[in-house]
Amino acid sequence: MSGADALAGNGVSLVRERALARRVQRGLERLYRLIPTADVGDFVRRVDDGERETVLVRGAEDGAVEISVALPSLGNDTELDTLCQLIEGVSHFVYLAERARLMRAATRLELEVQAEVDKWVVMAASIRRFDANRSASLRTHLYEQVAFVHGAESELGERYRVANAAAHGFVRRLERDFVQTARFGELQAELWRFFHVGQEEKLRLGRDA
Repeated sequence: MSGADALAGNGVSLVRERALARRVQRGLERLYRLIPTADVGDFVRRVDDGERETVLVRGAEDGAVEISVALPSLGNDTELDTLCQLIEGVSHFVYLAERARLMRAATRLELEVQAEVDKWVVMAASIRRFDANRSASLRTHLYEQVAFVHGAESELGERYRVANAAAHGFVRRLERDFVQTARFGELQAELWRFFHVGQEEKLRLGRDA
């Protein structure tokens, strides 16, 4: 039996996923000026076959918040959708951990809107010579060229569509007000403000675009 076979089931095949999840986590924590929390890699497991990214949360008897982050595997030719799922899972983890630290509640829609914005944030940071044209291309891929798993009439389908529309509008405003004029310091400040407000303000900022 090889070493890998002996470790099967203990997360050995999630090394890449955990490493990338940690990088995303620390990047978001720096951007939003958060006190670093527990390592997301310690909470990652593989999704079941045919399932998508899932974050499970429950309150423990001692008042702590227990979180499990299920992520898809990164293939050799990682697709945009797979990367988006990883970023979404980490975004949920970071947001929930910060809200728990502050003893503030977070709605499911609030989590989804933040995760939709964080997808743009993380991917934009990886683009060299980032400008309004590159942002517009990324925004199109993230928010326009999408297919929803759940029907529009379902609760999940409505939530994901509302989150997509709010994030799309907010990112479009960021392009217009900050990216186009290369005011990246002010861009970071606006992203920080967006992270720290609640659901209604997030939705308003998306509508104001």
